[in-house]
Amino acid sequence: MTDATVAPTRTDLESIGARTIPEFEGVHDVWPRGARLDAVRDSAAAYKKRFVTQGQVRAVKSIDIAAAPYPVKYAFHDAVSVPTFPLISMINRMIVVQYDDWNGQARTLVFEPTVPAGSAEAPFYENLQGIMDKIPGGKHLEKLALKYYNEPGEVLTKLGLTPEDIDFCTFDHLHVQDPRMILGSTEVIPGESTTRTPLFGNAMMLVHSRELATLQSLHPMQWAWYVDGGLGGVDPEKFVTFDGDIELGPGITLLWTPGHTDGNHSLCINTPDGVWVSSENGISLDNWQPELSKIPGVRKYHEAFGREICPNANTLEDSLDQYDSMIKEKVMADPSKRDPRWLQILPSTELAPWKRFWPVVPTFVHGGISYGTITPGQR
Repeated sequence: MTDATVAPTRTDLESIGARTIPEFEGVHDVWPRGARLDAVRDSAAAYKKRFVTQGQVRAVKSIDIAAAPYPVKYAFHDAVSVPTFPLISMINRMIVVQYDDWNGQARTLVFEPTVPAGSAEAPFYENLQGIMDKIPGGKHLEKLALKYYNEPGEVLTKLGLTPEDIDFCTFDHLHVQDPRMILGSTEVIPGESTTRTPLFGNAMMLVHSRELATLQSLHPMQWAWYVDGGLGGVDPEKFVTFDGDIELGPGITLLWTPGHTDGNHSLCINTPDGVWVSSENGISLDNWQPELSKIPGVRKYHEAFGREICPNANTLEDSLDQYDSMIKEKVMADPSKRDPRWLQILPSTELAPWKRFWPVVPTFVHGGISYGTITPGQR
């Protein structure tokens, strides 16, 4: 496997117009764990006060990529209390954000540019496919959960952009992602006939140093969710790594939200309607606000355990960290303008509101995000 480590230095951040966030320095090292949660909550509140005064992004637009099956028991930490079909469907959305960096340069970021063919390579989905093929009616059930909307390249075309318009791409974490299909590779991917060219021209991938290191050295408990070999033939210079939390510019931040994975990070943006957060720590607002959930068992989970969140729990690499991270996201997000009871948290992969999976359907759905006008040629 290619060693794609790039030293996460302050110079790297300055060169892309980004900077670190002092409010969060050392927060995730606080001990004991109850005190750490308080520190995370207080630091997020302090940072939000500064964040909202710094400005807003120029424009943001989300477009659906694909819907894929996912086990109910993972989606809500086994909280669902009634018999259901064991799978639900989640919709992945690619988000394009245009902003000015701290050097005053106009930038375009692509968040979650999932290539479905790459996700299918992850052992989890390969194993799930095998199971679906063997059970009676499995093919039909698979069709109920699977739907394709757009490839990432098609999203650019719909928005009037070209690959050369993109400065950066990033994922909240690298579960079921194949970086070769985004950044290109000098090696031929097994099953293909030619090498892959970069999907977004010279765009660089922003990735937390711990997430990249995980992909380079997988633990058996992580293996099923990552595309092993996904760094083969990828140019190491295509990565910009960072530690902790970083601000890309006024109104846009990558929050370090460890727990779901060690290097998980969440997109946080300031818009005319206030602050939004996008993350896969949950797959619906029911995960962050279980007290309002109508999914059977989720509210009881909240009441029985006294927990403010109900995590998306497919890996449980560190459930306490994930809890703290979801609180961090809740503090940063503003109330929805449509219904102030709900926060402006847009799951990066969102539970589909399809009646065919009732009663495991989201209680409230944002369904996407759109502000301003995405403009080509900003580079």
